[in-house]
Amino acid sequence: MVQVQPGPLKHGLDFVLAGLLARYEDRVPDVQRIVSAMIDEKIITSRSDIENDHIAFRTFGVRNLGIASLEKIFLHYGYERRDRYEFAVKKLRAYWYSPPSPEYPRIFISELRVDELSPEAQRIIRSYTDEVERDPVAELDLDDPAAVDAFLHRPLWRLPTVADYQRLAEESEYAAWVIYNRYYLNHFTISIHNLPAGLDTLEAFNAFLERHGLTLNDSGGKIKRSGDGLLLQSATVAELAEAEFAGGERRTISGSYVEFAERRVYPQFRHLPREQLTREHRRDGFETNNADKIFESTYSSQTLQRSRALGMEGAQ
Repeated sequence: MVQVQPGPLKHGLDFVLAGLLARYEDRVPDVQRIVSAMIDEKIITSRSDIENDHIAFRTFGVRNLGIASLEKIFLHYGYERRDRYEFAVKKLRAYWYSPPSPEYPRIFISELRVDELSPEAQRIIRSYTDEVERDPVAELDLDDPAAVDAFLHRPLWRLPTVADYQRLAEESEYAAWVIYNRYYLNHFTISIHNLPAGLDTLEAFNAFLERHGLTLNDSGGKIKRSGDGLLLQSATVAELAEAEFAGGERRTISGSYVEFAERRVYPQFRHLPREQLTREHRRDGFETNNADKIFESTYSSQTLQRSRALGMEGAQ
């Protein structure tokens, strides 16, 4: 297990984010593949040259959990809740949170509207989440970053059975992902617009990724564009990993993925030279249609393509 020590970190938020990203990178080999390729081609000199645009979490909208619980951690560390998004078909809602200062990533938290699922799916989910009898974040000492870090990597309910996982996946692949992964970090995002000229557009960077063998989510096109054309996003397809379920059964399931964002300059700031541009000059927030397709980076419609590309057609 990755160990994160508080000594060199500036304060609590640094510690919490470092813990999240260390474990995420340890479990998502695509991150190191991408970083190594960028260093090899002299796009960056080290991992620290990459700006993290945002990180994202998935949750269940049930008593004691969901957005209302998880957001307390980040509100405590200075984040501010911003726009709300609704995803009718996927039965999701989400908010994004702006950071206390520009060096920190935005945060995107979504939750499944469990009450809108079939009675059977609700029963399955609540058979696990009912084990959480009180809001776990309310009981945390949020001034203790080590406790927060430990909480974000601690299972909230028992391991699911393969049967429950598969039944949920039939109705909501988002639900199946959360029932197994709990609060595990869903993705982090590389800011493309701050890379060196030539690879600072999503079109060019996607070509770079595919040249290095990465499979991109093509739901709605490999590049998802906001209505105003100022927010462009793409993502790798989630890596498949062998997971152990209740009773020791093992299956290959979707893990997490890497996202990429190009935030273009607002029209009123396009006269500024590149070296003067900051976050406030570029498109902020998120876009419902873009996010709707990015969610599918963990869905079987995408992961099966990756499996075939890697000669793993038997993976689930």
